[in-house]
Amino acid sequence: MKRAARFMREEAAYRGGYVWSYLPDFSRRWGEMEAYPTMIWIQPPGTATVGHLYLDCFNATRDEFYYQAAMEVAEGLIAAQHPAGGWNYLYDFAGEESTRRWYDTIGKNGWRLEEFHHYYGNATFDDAGTSEASQFLLRLYLLRRSSRLRAPLERAISFVLDSQYENGGWPQRFPFVNDAPSLHGRPDYTRYITFNDAVADENIKFLLMVYHTLGDERALAAIQRAMEIFIVTQQPAPQAGWGLQHHHETLAPIGARSYEPDALATHTSAGNIAQMMDFYEWTGDARFIARIPEALDWLQSVRLPADQIQVRGREYPTFIELGTNRARINHRRGSNAASGEYYWDYDPAKPITHYSQWRAINLEALRTRYERLRAASPDLLRAASPLRLRAGFELPRFFTTENIEVSDMTSNAGSANFERPTPERTRELIAGLNAEGYWPTPLTATSQPYAGEPPAAASPGDFSQTLVGDRFDTSPYVTDAPVTGISTGTFIQNMSALLLIADSGD
Repeated sequence: MKRAARFMREEAAYRGGYVWSYLPDFSRRWGEMEAYPTMIWIQPPGTATVGHLYLDCFNATRDEFYYQAAMEVAEGLIAAQHPAGGWNYLYDFAGEESTRRWYDTIGKNGWRLEEFHHYYGNATFDDAGTSEASQFLLRLYLLRRSSRLRAPLERAISFVLDSQYENGGWPQRFPFVNDAPSLHGRPDYTRYITFNDAVADENIKFLLMVYHTLGDERALAAIQRAMEIFIVTQQPAPQAGWGLQHHHETLAPIGARSYEPDALATHTSAGNIAQMMDFYEWTGDARFIARIPEALDWLQSVRLPADQIQVRGREYPTFIELGTNRARINHRRGSNAASGEYYWDYDPAKPITHYSQWRAINLEALRTRYERLRAASPDLLRAASPLRLRAGFELPRFFTTENIEVSDMTSNAGSANFERPTPERTRELIAGLNAEGYWPTPLTATSQPYAGEPPAAASPGDFSQTLVGDRFDTSPYVTDAPVTGISTGTFIQNMSALLLIADSGD
C-alpha cells in the first residue's frame, strides 16, 4: 500500500492534486477531459477522492505517512479553492491565462461537454466536486483540528450557505456571473435551481456532517430550507414530477445544456421522491409524502409498454414534455462543437448515446417504501431523525469503501461497496503492483488531442450516435485499443480493498 501511495504522491501528483488517468511517461493526462500538466481535477474521482483514501488508510493503519499525504491533498485543494469557498471542476496552477487558454481550446471543442464550453471563473456544485472537497476538509480538520484547515473549511461552509436561495434551492454555479453568455442558442442555465447530479442531496449531506460534528445551527436552518424547495417545485397532477432544473424565480422546469430540453425528468423525479421520503423519515411532516402517490402515478403513466422499450431494463423515457406527456428524444447532427448541433423530437430512432434517453426506475420499490412510511409512527421516525444532535457522533472511519447515504449519517451506517478481499484476491492485488509502484490499467477512456480550430463545414460521416465526432472533437470516448497506463480510479479501488486487510480496528 505504501509503495503504491508513494508512487502517486511522488510521481503522479502535482502540488498535492491529481487527475483521473495518465500515460506511463506522463506525456498525456486526463480528468473528464485532457488536462495540462499543471492541472489538477477536483471532480470525483479526482483530488478530494484521493484525499479521502489517504484518510481511510491512516484510519486503518495509523501510519503518519498517510496523514501527511492527506495534508498534501488539502494544500492542493486550498490553493484551488475559489475565494467564495467552492471549487471548479479543475484548477490550473499555471494561472488564469493558462486556464483560459485551456477553455478556449480543449474545453470549448469537447462537443458533448458543454459545461466546459465557457470559462465562468466561479465555482460549481455540479458532479459533487465542491461537496466532496468540502467533506474531505471537514474530515481532515476533525482529526487533529489543524488551524491551517479551519479558514478554508469555513469558506467551504459559507459557500454552501451563501449560494442557497431564500426558497431553499441551490444554483449550479456561484458566485453569479452577470455577463455569462448564451450557449448554443440556450440562455445561461447556471443560476437555475438544480436537482441534476444530486446537487441538493450532496449539499444536504455536507450540511448534516457540519451540523453533527461542529454543531453549526446555520447548517440545520439551511437543511430545513432545502427540504421546502422539493415541495414547491413538484408540478401539479397529472404530471406531478420534477425537472433537472427549475427556474430560480418562476420555479418552472427548465432546460440547461442543449441536449437537456425544457421537460420533466423521470430519473430526477424518482430521486426526488426518494429524497422526500427521507425528509418524512427525518421530520414526520406529512407534507413530504402527501403528493408522492401523484408522482408515482405520473411515472407509471409514462412507463413504456413492452413493445416500445428501446433499451432492455430501461422502461422510462428520460425527458417528458410538459402538457403532453410525450417523450422528447435528443439527437445530434454535424461533426464537432463548431459545425454540429443537438436537437430533440419525438422519434426514438438514432438517439444520442452519451446521455441516456431512457432510464431504469424501480417504481415498485418506491411504492413499497411509501406504503411502509405511511403506516409508520411519525413520532418514532422523528426519534431517530438525523436532524437531532447525537452525543458522541462520529463520521464513518472509511469513506472510500462505503456508499454513504445522507439518511444513514447519524448511525455511521452506509451501504458497503467493498468486502474484505479473499486471500486469493489479496495476492492478486499485491502481485499486480508493478516495479514502478502502480497498477497497470488499460485506459479505455481517451480523447483526441486538440487539433486547432475546426472549419465551419462539417466533416463527412455520421457522428449522430458516437461518443466523439471528427478529429476536432476533444470529447472523451471509449477506445477499442486502450493504452496501458496509470488510473487514479484503479489506485483508489485497489487501495480501498487492501486497507480492509490492513485495518487495525483502532
